[in-house]
Formats: sequence, C-alpha cells, structure tokens
Amino acid sequence: MKKILLISTFTLLAACGGVKKTQKNLNSGDYGAAIETAIKNLTTNKNKKGHQPFILLLEDAFAKNIEREEEQIAFLQKDGNPANLEAIYNKYLQLKQVQQRVRPLLPLFIKDQGREASFQFINYDARILSTKDKLSEHLYASASTLLGNATNKQDYRTAYNELKYLEDINPNYRETVSKMNEAYRKGLEYVRVDINNDTEQIIPERLEQELLDFNTFGIDDFWTEYHSNPLSNIKYDYALNLNFMEINISPEQVNEKQIIKEKQIKDGFEYLLDQKGNAVKDSLGNRIKVDKFRTVKCNFYQFTQFKAAQIGAKVSFTDLASGQEINSYPLSSEFIFENIYANYKGDKRALDTDLIPLLEIRAIAFPSNEQMVYDAGEDLKQRLKAIISRNQFN
Repeated sequence: MKKILLISTFTLLAACGGVKKTQKNLNSGDYGAAIETAIKNLTTNKNKKGHQPFILLLEDAFAKNIEREEEQIAFLQKDGNPANLEAIYNKYLQLKQVQQRVRPLLPLFIKDQGREASFQFINYDARILSTKDKLSEHLYASASTLLGNATNKQDYRTAYNELKYLEDINPNYRETVSKMNEAYRKGLEYVRVDINNDTEQIIPERLEQELLDFNTFGIDDFWTEYHSNPLSNIKYDYALNLNFMEINISPEQVNEKQIIKEKQIKDGFEYLLDQKGNAVKDSLGNRIKVDKFRTVKCNFYQFTQFKAAQIGAKVSFTDLASGQEINSYPLSSEFIFENIYANYKGDKRALDTDLIPLLEIRAIAFPSNEQMVYDAGEDLKQRLKAIISRNQFN
C-alpha cells in the first residue's frame, strides 16, 4: 500500500511540474511550447483527472497563438516586401499544423466548468496556396536574376538554395530544375588531383588508383568535385597534390632465438615402502601408490620473420587563380610484416603452454616490395581522407 501511495505521489508531483512549466511557457509567450506539452499529455490520456489543467492551458495557448500569428501576418503583408512571403507562408503552415494536431483530441471536456473546450478552427488552405504562388514567383524571379548577374560562385550557390527551396514547396515549377542544375554546375569548386613520385620505388598501380578514386573516400562535400583525370572544358579552381617523397623498405630478416626448457614431469608410479622395505598399506589394506617424477629437457627454437615499409609524403593545396600554395601537410605511414614460428628438439613436455601454439606455425613467403608499399598505403588513404575533410575548399 505504501509503495502504491509513493508512486501516486511521484506521478502527481510530475504532473504538477508539467502544468507549472506549461503555464510558465504560456505566460512568457512561448505558445508553441505550451501547446506541444499540453498535446503530449492529452494524447497519452485526455480523460485523466490530473490532465484537466492541460485542457485549459491548450485552449488558452491555442487562441493566443492564432491571435499573435495573424497579427504578425497582417503586419508583414502590410509591409509589402516580397522577402516576407516565406515567413508568411510558414506561419500559415504552422497554424494549420497546430489545428491538425488538436482536432483528433476533441472533444475535450472541462469537468469543473461543465463544458467542452472551445477551439476556433480556420481553413487556411486558400491562403496557403495563394501565398505559395506568390512566394514561388518571387523565388523564381530572384534566383533567375541572381543567376544572370552572378559575379562569383557564392552567388550561384545562393541561387541554387533558393531554387532548391522552391522545388521543395512547389515541385516542377516552370524551369526550376534546369536552373538548379545550372546554378549547381557554376557554383562548384573544381579540384585537380595529381600524384607525384620523387622516390626510387615504384608506387603500386592499384594503390595509385585507389588514392585517386575519391568516390571511395566518402567525403561529403556537396560543392566540390575532385578530378584525377582533368577535363579540357573545365577551368579548375584548385589543385591537390600528393607527393611521395620517401619510400623505405627494410631487408627481409629472420631472427632466431633459442630457449632451453627443463621441467619435472610425472612418469608413472611406485608403491610406497617403509624403512624395512615392506609395502605400506591404507586402512582398507590397499597398497599406497606414489607418483614417480623425472626431469625432461627441450631446446626450443623461435624464429621471427620481419620486414617493414615506411612511406613519407606531403599533400598540398594550391589556389590555381593566384598560383599560391594554400596549405601543406606531411603524411607518413608504416606497415610491418612479422611472422613468428618455432620448432624444437627434445622432449616437448618440457615446454610452457604459451610456447606450444608457435610449433603449429610455419615459415611463409615474405610479401613483395610492391605489396608492402600497398599495405602501407592503406593507412595513408585514411590519413589523406582526414586532411581533405578538414580542408574543404568552400
């Protein structure tokens, strides 16, 4: 009983806290938050006694929200600036959305006053459509003018964003899509990608292809295109150069280490004898057995195959219009090939358990120099991706 009472107390306190917060939002003019909280509670259980205050709060916030929004709409319309059309359009949409969320809750009965809550519903459809038409015309004209008078890539991007918004609210309006494509094409930054090799080693063709394939890098850069095969009809804005400055590959090494192991192991049993040489027996008359031990020895030979490759490179960004290098960063990567195996001579039982698995491993062929460089390049790709992601051009 005490537990049930405690839960009820916490529930009541939580409800009271929610009501006070909603009332505070209402008093401060944050009608949207007040409406949101009231709807959330009433959707859960509109007939719950503790939710009665939310009905009154929703009724009040709903009416005050309509009054304020329509006053602001009237002011913006009187101002006559077409730049206000987007705000007017969004306000109408918001008013309609609130009505659509309240309507399913009806009827809402206020028990203390013996009446149903009153909500004035208005059909905003005609006003929404009319405003959308005017907004569409304004956006189309504004973006078209900007496209025609653009002096830099940012102008094209602004035009694209206006057209994208227009396409979202009014799909296939006039030539919106074709103008979007034009704005996007002209707003792009084009980057030429080059790889130079100043080392005496050959860069594996597969690694070079992967370093130049920016699609696999997953770089989310909407306004930048990277071209490893430059096109003659494109004026490139920047150059990204990856210069291999050093590739070192160590000789193939096999290091040997010998370990001598000794251990006492059980080797059968013998019967326990007393000092007179007579058999010792237990209480049941059985002869007592004792373990026999002997020392075993094993020579353990451990072999380590080792080969390493290190790559040193530099990535640089150049503004092709000015010919100035913007930034440059060192890049380094290493790949180590190591294979440990072993064999033995003597009694295997003398070996520690951690050495036994090495006896199952055999010597393997060393990777070629080309494979070593490729494997070192795997890490290089991730480092290059991180640098490019941090240094986007727009």
